[in-house]
Amino acid sequence: MTDASGTPDASGTPDVPGASGAPDAPGAPDERRTDVGTPTPDELREQVERTRDELGQTIEALAGKADVKAQAKEKTAQVADRIHDKAAHTAQLVHDATPDPVLDAAGRVASTARANRKPLLVVGAALVVVLLVLRGRGRGRSHGRGCR
Repeated sequence: MTDASGTPDASGTPDVPGASGAPDAPGAPDERRTDVGTPTPDELREQVERTRDELGQTIEALAGKADVKAQAKEKTAQVADRIHDKAAHTAQLVHDATPDPVLDAAGRVASTARANRKPLLVVGAALVVVLLVLRGRGRGRSHGRGCR
């Protein structure tokens, strides 16, 4: 306490509000609100953390939208899945609509082709060569006639 002149009394503490370390003093160690509109340091820390979290989520969302390469890959994968599903569905429809004797014959042809791959490849390659030679001769004749 102080006397009338404002000098400390025998207790050694000045008569200043909040100087005794009371919780209502500004800057006091106890972090309770002193005014209704002023947040405490703990409340400010919580608010900063919430703002950081929200900002991080916003940045991640914007980065995801800006990553064109990732979006293209995702879209490609979706389209490929749809095509695969439609192809499987179409194959099932064809299988269901095809008579059993035709399916049996196709199965036998496929198993024979698998068992005799080399001869089948040789015949296929020979057929390609023959077609290329015939095509080349056809072009040679048309150029020869136009020049004469």
